[in-house]
Amino acid sequence: MRPARWRRSTHVVIGVAVLLVVAAVVAVAAVVTSGGHSTSDAAAVKPQPTPALAAPGVTPLSDTAPKPTTDKLTAVLAPLVADPNLGMFTGRVTDAITGAQLWAQGANVPMQPASVNKLLTTAAALLTLDRDARLTTTVQTDPDDPGLIILKGGGDPTLSAAPPSTPTWYRDAARISDLAEQVRKAGVAVTAVQVDATAFSGPTMAPGWDPLDILNGDIAPMEAVMLDAGRIQPVSVDSRRSATPALDAGRALAAAFGVDAAAVTFVPAPVANAKTIATVQSPPLMERLREMMNASDNVMAESIGREVAAAKGRPQSFTGGVQAVLGELDAAGIDTTGATLVDSSGLSVDDRLTAETLDEVVGAAAGDKTPELRPLVDVLPIAGGSGTLSNRYLDTDAGRAAAGFLRAKTGSLTGTNTLAGIVTDASGRVLTFALMSNNAGPTGRTAIDALAASLRSCGCGS
Repeated sequence: MRPARWRRSTHVVIGVAVLLVVAAVVAVAAVVTSGGHSTSDAAAVKPQPTPALAAPGVTPLSDTAPKPTTDKLTAVLAPLVADPNLGMFTGRVTDAITGAQLWAQGANVPMQPASVNKLLTTAAALLTLDRDARLTTTVQTDPDDPGLIILKGGGDPTLSAAPPSTPTWYRDAARISDLAEQVRKAGVAVTAVQVDATAFSGPTMAPGWDPLDILNGDIAPMEAVMLDAGRIQPVSVDSRRSATPALDAGRALAAAFGVDAAAVTFVPAPVANAKTIATVQSPPLMERLREMMNASDNVMAESIGREVAAAKGRPQSFTGGVQAVLGELDAAGIDTTGATLVDSSGLSVDDRLTAETLDEVVGAAAGDKTPELRPLVDVLPIAGGSGTLSNRYLDTDAGRAAAGFLRAKTGSLTGTNTLAGIVTDASGRVLTFALMSNNAGPTGRTAIDALAASLRSCGCGS
């Protein structure tokens, strides 16, 4: 069972406000229309109070809101950019309506991106895949061995071994118990279990990944079938991951039939003429993208990168995923010059991206020329409200002013802090931004948050 998370939302606040107003109207109406007969003619003609009206809580932004000028924006950002805790810093700020660059510093210099790399993976998935796309896990039988069942992975990292009555780590995840029930209904007397993980190819760990990240709970070896993205204890965000996630899934299926889990092995190749007797599916793509972006889920990102690769006819590997993602962005007119990626999550210290590329991805999602990318804006964490930004932007006046008005993907590795997203400034103008800090000092994250928050309160319009 995954822990409950508080998620603040401006929609929720507005909704509550509207409900309170409506409740007041109802209460007034109740007082006017209920309770006894009038004792005098004067009471009968007493003027009624003007009813309260609920004004809309959400209003569109004006296209004519003043655009920040480069000079004013530069003057506001200069002292913040000078903070030595930013280390090596690059960035870009763009007007979302016109796409015009308003400010930049080293925007074409490749930098270590950390998890803002997931912006590219999300964009490529939205450009390539159906929003309702699901990943399928099956159980097959071997015609030459009637008692053998084969758990065949289709790349779904959300599969769960939780009992039917227990909540799963990922919402609406498929379950081993569902597969087992279908196998029983098929009348198979199970004597052995094998795992087919051949859908993924190549190494299971990317260059630049630290094996200690498995124990730290940041990643699991990428295999085509796993339980709860490899979490050993899927009840905590701090759970360490398994080094053998595919075998673990096979062992969970074996345990459902009382078969020796230690005897579970891999099939060397897909079984010819295998018959499928059980099938389950992952949550839809949009739900998986939302989880990936809000929780910065590395395993989910790698899985979705491979999903894009499969859709483009490339191998489901680290290389195939990266090539497919960058290829889709190039085809959409996003400049990926300087991009050097070895994974789809940004966990590798060998990844490099420019602020220009990141800002172009966000700009394409915020603009109207690539409507397929618009959902990317919706899955960005909200400052002070959701995901990896839920506990940020709440400690300073400038941060609190930006809370709710800034949405961004975060990135964090040792010495690296990155942010890329959108913000509505105090004049009502929507800006996109990408901020990248490498070799950062001890307060590097605070420094980059302050820089982003200044875009909200700038007042730099002409």
